Amino acid sequence: MLQKQKSESRVAVYYELTKPKIWYLLVFTAFGAALTASNIYGIEIAPSTWALMLFSVAAGSAAANTLTNYHDRDIDAIMERTKGRPLPSKRIYPAVKARNFGLALAGISLVLAFGISFTTTLEQGTWATAFIAFGLLNNVLVYSYALKRNSRTNIILGGLCGGSPPMIGWVAVTMSDLWTMGLAMAGLVFIWIPMHIWALTLHFKDDYNKVNVPMLTAVQSEKTSARAIAGSTVVMVLFSIAPFFITTQSGEEMVGGVYLWTAIASGALMIALSIWVIVKPMEKASWTLFKFSSPYLAVLFIALMVDSAL
Repeated sequence: MLQKQKSESRVAVYYELTKPKIWYLLVFTAFGAALTASNIYGIEIAPSTWALMLFSVAAGSAAANTLTNYHDRDIDAIMERTKGRPLPSKRIYPAVKARNFGLALAGISLVLAFGISFTTTLEQGTWATAFIAFGLLNNVLVYSYALKRNSRTNIILGGLCGGSPPMIGWVAVTMSDLWTMGLAMAGLVFIWIPMHIWALTLHFKDDYNKVNVPMLTAVQSEKTSARAIAGSTVVMVLFSIAPFFITTQSGEEMVGGVYLWTAIASGALMIALSIWVIVKPMEKASWTLFKFSSPYLAVLFIALMVDSAL
């Protein structure tokens, strides 16, 4: 019985290492893109394709989070927000175990993505694999290793990986309009990331300054940081309208009023919250914006799925 409890707790610790709250949302964006494409083109998705696509995105996102946790274990041990994570708390020791686990997940995600070739076409499986590989390289090497500790704009170039899951979801269904609607859905995630992260880092700016990580909203004044957050929020809201204007190759609308009005209403709330951050650039305002930002992205993808089904 004791051995079983130890085994279960070990599984729980490795699960925590993967930052499930992050990859849940990314898997949801892949699901949303796939279902939207399926609705628009009337293409049925085989259960095997669903499984390969969702598990490849889950494994890839978990791999990226695990490998960035491995790289950041030194600063995580100093920051109040992160010192209880599995590596700095030595619940996983030695740290190389986490690295090996992350690399194994990365390999699994690539194999699963390529497996889409066998349930759809070789072209679709190849593109899915390429998007997974790009997401891993961008998040781990570009963001975590190259930019995070060196550039205040780290999350902009380092956030390109956020667009990979919707692209994988879309390409698992069809190649049609991949570079219009598929890219627009990827863009929703990419443009959302800076606002989401900057709101978090403004709330925990002392932590980031303690370890000399130059997140923009940690190293700039609160007033400048608040303006950057508000500006990125406005850009996000304006971009969220874009899918309404995209048509299929035959000229048909992809989504209609349900999506448009959902994007406008939810966007108005986000802009109001970002204005609150400008008026009172304090911890409570930035934390509230951060907490609303994930449901906001989920709502946009839900609206795309619902509208495309109507």
